[in-house]
Amino acid sequence: MRILFICTHNRCRSILAEAIANQLGGGQLIAASAGSAPQGEVHPLSLHYLDQHGFTTDGLRSQSWHDFEDFKPDAILTLCDSAAEETCPVWFGESTQVHWGIPEQEDLTSQKAAFDRTIALLTQRVRALSELDVTDGREALRQSLLAIAERYPA
Repeated sequence: MRILFICTHNRCRSILAEAIANQLGGGQLIAASAGSAPQGEVHPLSLHYLDQHGFTTDGLRSQSWHDFEDFKPDAILTLCDSAAEETCPVWFGESTQVHWGIPEQEDLTSQKAAFDRTIALLTQRVRALSELDVTDGREALRQSLLAIAERYPA
């Protein structure tokens, strides 16, 4: 399954999700991340905490969703509330879009705690995602993705 994780700035949450999905997906998942207004660089703490948790950071970069016109994701998962409210580009029309909201890092008392909590949550969600049977169609996929977000709330 091809997954595109989206956050507005593509610096933290979507980057974390991309790295975790590509590593834990066991070949079942091909993940990328993008933003509607990317900042052009990955937040250094994203790389630091991914590394600390044993995830590969090679090749991670902040990029625009316009760079993914040919990616053809099966699912688009928005991770920040502002990205969920944006209209995705028309070429994502065939994709199932679901919001997997995760709070801003600053909402928690310490950055380390925020990153640890976000990585743990995404790890749970990605493990459940990698077990999905995606042969039942778009609506079944959408319902399954929503159920994962409910089972592992932010």
